[in-house]
Amino acid sequence: MPQIDQIAAIYASQLFWLVLVFALIYFGIGRAMLPKIQRTVDDRSAKISGDLAAAEAARAAADAAEGAYLAKLNDSRGKAQAQAAAAKAQATLATEQRLKSADAQIAERTFHAERALADRRDAALGEIEGVAIEAAQEIVARITGKAVDHKSAAAAVADAMVRG
Repeated sequence: MPQIDQIAAIYASQLFWLVLVFALIYFGIGRAMLPKIQRTVDDRSAKISGDLAAAEAARAAADAAEGAYLAKLNDSRGKAQAQAAAAKAQATLATEQRLKSADAQIAERTFHAERALADRRDAALGEIEGVAIEAAQEIVARITGKAVDHKSAAAAVADAMVRG
């Protein structure tokens, strides 16, 4: 059969072209394009590594800035609390001084008021005693028709007030 006799010649020709195409592909892609692709991959890897390193450095800087901020905030908070405590202590001291002054004024006014009240009470008692003596003299004079002297009436009123 003639078709079978041609197989060796056809396959030899096809094998030749197959090897030639693979060689072109190998040298064209493998030698010319592959280094460019590898260089691009390496560049991307380097860029990603650089970006990651920059991000890590930025994160470290942010952490340091946050630490400094928190330290300053705590320091400021401590100072503010100290100032508030000092102001509170000062206000308490001023209030205590005003209270002491007010207590002294009140005590002085109370003393003077009690003294005035005692003086008025004594004066009122003196007046009551005088009125009581006059009333006793008049009552005795109306009831008995006799006049009582001032000394006797005063003694009787004083005795009645003591028993009283």
